[in-house]
Amino acid sequence: MNDIILTPSNATAPHGPDLRHAHLRRICLLDYSLHIGGLLLSAGVLSVVALFLNYLKRGEARDTIFESHMNWMIATFWWTIFWVVLLFIPTLVVAAFTLGLLAWLFVLPALWFFYRMVRGLLRLLDDLPAP
Repeated sequence: MNDIILTPSNATAPHGPDLRHAHLRRICLLDYSLHIGGLLLSAGVLSVVALFLNYLKRGEARDTIFESHMNWMIATFWWTIFWVVLLFIPTLVVAAFTLGLLAWLFVLPALWFFYRMVRGLLRLLDDLPAP
Protein backbone atom coordinates (compact mmCIF):
# COMPACT_ATOMS: atom_id res chain seq x y z
CA MET A 1 0.00 0.00 0.00
CA ASN A 2 1.30 3.32 -1.03
CA ASP A 3 -0.14 6.06 1.12
CA ILE A 4 0.40 9.58 -0.01
CA ILE A 5 1.41 11.85 2.81
CA LEU A 6 0.79 15.50 2.25
CA THR A 7 3.75 17.60 3.21
CA PRO A 8 4.39 21.24 2.49
CA SER A 9 6.33 20.25 -0.62
CA ASN A 10 3.45 18.35 -2.27
CA ALA A 11 0.38 19.90 -0.63
CA THR A 12 -1.75 22.14 -2.76
CA ALA A 13 -2.67 25.19 -0.74
CA PRO A 14 -4.67 28.01 -2.23
CA HIS A 15 -2.64 31.02 -3.20
CA GLY A 16 -2.81 33.96 -5.55
CA PRO A 17 -6.12 34.31 -7.37
CA ASP A 18 -7.69 31.39 -5.48
CA LEU A 19 -7.02 33.05 -2.13
CA ARG A 20 -8.35 36.40 -3.42
CA HIS A 21 -11.47 34.66 -4.77
CA ALA A 22 -12.11 32.95 -1.43
CA HIS A 23 -11.56 36.19 0.50
CA LEU A 24 -13.92 38.23 -1.69
CA ARG A 25 -16.52 35.47 -1.60
CA ARG A 26 -16.44 35.49 2.23
CA ILE A 27 -16.79 39.28 2.24
CA CYS A 28 -19.82 39.08 -0.06
CA LEU A 29 -21.39 36.34 2.07
CA LEU A 30 -20.87 38.48 5.15
CA ASP A 31 -22.35 41.51 3.39
CA TYR A 32 -25.44 39.63 2.23
CA SER A 33 -25.86 38.23 5.75
CA LEU A 34 -25.58 41.69 7.29
CA HIS A 35 -28.05 43.18 4.82
CA ILE A 36 -30.61 40.43 5.44
CA GLY A 37 -29.97 40.56 9.18
CA GLY A 38 -30.36 44.32 9.09
CA LEU A 39 -33.80 43.96 7.60
CA LEU A 40 -34.95 41.19 9.92
CA LEU A 41 -33.16 41.96 13.19
CA SER A 42 -31.94 45.53 13.54
CA ALA A 43 -34.24 47.88 11.61
CA GLY A 44 -31.50 48.48 9.06
CA VAL A 45 -28.52 49.18 11.32
CA LEU A 46 -26.65 46.09 10.13
CA SER A 47 -27.42 47.09 6.54
CA VAL A 48 -25.57 50.36 7.10
CA VAL A 49 -22.55 48.37 8.31
CA ALA A 50 -22.82 46.14 5.23
CA LEU A 51 -23.10 49.19 2.97
CA PHE A 52 -19.91 50.58 4.48
CA LEU A 53 -18.17 47.24 3.81
CA ASN A 54 -19.53 47.20 0.25
CA TYR A 55 -18.02 50.59 -0.47
CA LEU A 56 -14.78 49.69 1.32
CA LYS A 57 -14.21 46.40 -0.54
CA ARG A 58 -15.65 47.28 -3.95
CA GLY A 59 -12.30 48.51 -5.28
CA GLU A 60 -10.62 45.30 -4.17
CA ALA A 61 -13.26 43.31 -6.06
CA ARG A 62 -12.75 45.19 -9.33
CA ASP A 63 -12.93 43.01 -12.46
CA THR A 64 -14.35 40.02 -10.60
CA ILE A 65 -17.87 38.65 -10.23
CA PHE A 66 -17.81 40.04 -6.71
CA GLU A 67 -17.77 43.61 -8.00
CA SER A 68 -21.19 42.99 -9.51
CA HIS A 69 -22.42 41.70 -6.14
CA MET A 70 -21.07 44.77 -4.33
CA ASN A 71 -22.77 47.05 -6.87
CA TRP A 72 -25.99 45.02 -6.60
CA MET A 73 -26.09 45.39 -2.81
CA ILE A 74 -25.24 49.10 -2.92
CA ALA A 75 -27.92 49.82 -5.54
CA THR A 76 -30.50 47.74 -3.66
CA PHE A 77 -29.80 49.61 -0.42
CA TRP A 78 -30.09 53.08 -1.98
CA TRP A 79 -33.19 52.24 -4.05
CA THR A 80 -34.87 50.88 -0.93
CA ILE A 81 -34.07 54.09 0.96
CA PHE A 82 -35.48 56.07 -1.98
CA TRP A 83 -38.76 54.13 -1.95
CA VAL A 84 -39.13 54.36 1.84
CA VAL A 85 -38.65 58.13 1.75
CA LEU A 86 -41.02 58.44 -1.20
CA LEU A 87 -43.68 56.45 0.66
CA PHE A 88 -43.11 58.30 3.91
CA ILE A 89 -44.19 61.68 2.57
CA PRO A 90 -47.74 60.79 1.42
CA THR A 91 -48.21 58.43 4.35
CA LEU A 92 -47.35 61.22 6.76
CA VAL A 93 -49.66 63.67 4.99
CA VAL A 94 -52.69 61.37 4.96
CA ALA A 95 -51.98 59.60 8.27
CA ALA A 96 -54.53 61.73 10.08
CA PHE A 97 -57.24 60.77 7.62
CA THR A 98 -56.42 57.07 7.33
CA LEU A 99 -55.49 56.48 10.97
CA GLY A 100 -52.22 54.87 9.91
CA LEU A 101 -53.80 52.29 7.62
CA LEU A 102 -51.28 53.06 4.88
CA ALA A 103 -48.38 51.91 7.06
CA TRP A 104 -48.56 48.47 5.43
CA LEU A 105 -47.13 50.08 2.28
CA PHE A 106 -43.71 50.08 3.96
CA VAL A 107 -43.73 46.29 3.71
CA LEU A 108 -43.38 46.55 -0.08
CA PRO A 109 -39.85 48.04 -0.15
CA ALA A 110 -38.81 45.62 2.60
CA LEU A 111 -40.03 42.65 0.56
CA TRP A 112 -38.31 43.98 -2.56
CA PHE A 113 -35.07 44.46 -0.57
CA PHE A 114 -35.29 40.94 0.86
CA TYR A 115 -36.00 39.45 -2.57
CA ARG A 116 -33.00 41.17 -4.16
CA MET A 117 -30.66 40.19 -1.34
CA VAL A 118 -31.72 36.53 -1.47
CA ARG A 119 -31.52 36.51 -5.28
CA GLY A 120 -28.00 37.94 -5.18
CA LEU A 121 -26.97 35.53 -2.43
CA LEU A 122 -28.18 32.53 -4.42
CA ARG A 123 -26.20 33.72 -7.46
CA LEU A 124 -23.13 34.18 -5.26
CA LEU A 125 -23.46 30.65 -3.90
CA ASP A 126 -23.46 29.40 -7.51
CA ASP A 127 -20.34 31.53 -8.27
CA LEU A 128 -22.28 33.65 -10.74
CA PRO A 129 -22.26 37.43 -11.03
CA ALA A 130 -25.18 39.37 -9.63
CA PRO A 131 -28.10 39.75 -12.04
